[in-house]
Amino acid sequence: MDKRIFRISLTAALAGFLFGFDTVVISGANQPIKEIWDTNWFLGDSIFTFHGIFIMSMALWGTVLGSLFGGIPTDRLGRKKTLFWIGVLYFASALGSAFAPEPYSFSLFRFIGGIGVGASSVAAPVYISEISTAQTRGRLTAMYQFNIVFGILIAFISNYLIGIIFDESIAWRWMLGIEGLPALIYTIMVFKIPNSPRWLLMKDRADAVVMESITLLGIARDKAHLHLEQIKIAIVETKEKNSDGLFSGKYNKPLVLAFLIAFFNQLSGINFVLYYAPEILERAGLASGESLFSSISIGVINLIFTFVGISLIDKLGRKQLMYIGSIGYIVSLAMVGWCFYSGAGSVLLLTFILIFIASHAVGQGAVIWVFISEIFPNKVRSYGQSWGTGTHWVFAALITLLTPTFLDAEIGIFKDNPWPIFIFFAVMMVLQLLWVIFMMPETKGITLEELGKLLSKKKRDTE
Repeated sequence: MDKRIFRISLTAALAGFLFGFDTVVISGANQPIKEIWDTNWFLGDSIFTFHGIFIMSMALWGTVLGSLFGGIPTDRLGRKKTLFWIGVLYFASALGSAFAPEPYSFSLFRFIGGIGVGASSVAAPVYISEISTAQTRGRLTAMYQFNIVFGILIAFISNYLIGIIFDESIAWRWMLGIEGLPALIYTIMVFKIPNSPRWLLMKDRADAVVMESITLLGIARDKAHLHLEQIKIAIVETKEKNSDGLFSGKYNKPLVLAFLIAFFNQLSGINFVLYYAPEILERAGLASGESLFSSISIGVINLIFTFVGISLIDKLGRKQLMYIGSIGYIVSLAMVGWCFYSGAGSVLLLTFILIFIASHAVGQGAVIWVFISEIFPNKVRSYGQSWGTGTHWVFAALITLLTPTFLDAEIGIFKDNPWPIFIFFAVMMVLQLLWVIFMMPETKGITLEELGKLLSKKKRDTE
């Protein structure tokens, strides 16, 4: 693997670090904000709480917006410029959330950060998949997921340490504001990466401009011309005389595949566990400080098994990892539900939660961003990525929005014992396993252009 492409991919993938940090850091601020601003009340006669909508899920609604429309700047401005502006959004969100005087401005800045998260889940995987080869695409694109879980781990550690150093009344502000530092560093670093040669060619840029981008990727000039011609031929072969939109009917298969992998990703309960880890562990019998510390173990396991997933994704393939992850999901979720139902000890429950996290890291966590970024043809890839990530974040937002209604110790439907929540997720993972067996194709070792041909509906001869 070329070291320069690795470094460039890693820089782009650092958007995932900010993604992971931003989405999980709120778990440490959840309870303090609830108490300080008294946000735990129902909105009228609805089942939704103010805390669920404005504090916990507002960033996710920003993420939905960013993911659904992130394909537009990714396609028009380019992958590189979009990644730069994502860094700006993260920086503004971190400082704004930290200094927010009341819950409404706080929610606005969390919403802004969410837009950055959503857009990054479009731009970064697309960029990395386009600069890598068919043999290294899985590992390089999966670095985005690695950085997500690394960001999650650092957020858990940061929350724990800040919780020790500062008084609870201001600790949550430091938890959120500290993200501004890595956001600023990332924004500066992304200046140095080149544009995607595939994007430049799709935008009919001059060969000299594309050649400069190819050589900046570390490809020798004598090989760069061959690389340029190969991409040109592949793009010409897949380019239709008339412009087919994403929803023209030609791309129904990748649309369905992207929707289902994103749907099942969230119906595993992964964001439910990550966002509410301290509260779930407190419900299992751990004290507040212990629950924050135990959350770090979730981040550690997530990181370790993401390494495992990344190392195997180009060897075993995407589908095999999904088999492993699905079976692990089913067993661990069913056992977590049983632990709550039977009143088993907190240590046993934490053990099965960690098995659940490991199953996710090896399966869905390693596969989702790679799979969505590679199943759409060049000309609709950024919009297809938006479709898949948008689906992912819509369900993430809905689950986070509804969680207080079911989980909260005072007003939740399952406040006495949340075991039915985990059984529901286990059943959904049985459905995921069936989908993997009967519908999911293997994409390992196939070029992006070949995948575009295989998964796109061919035009009828009469057309």
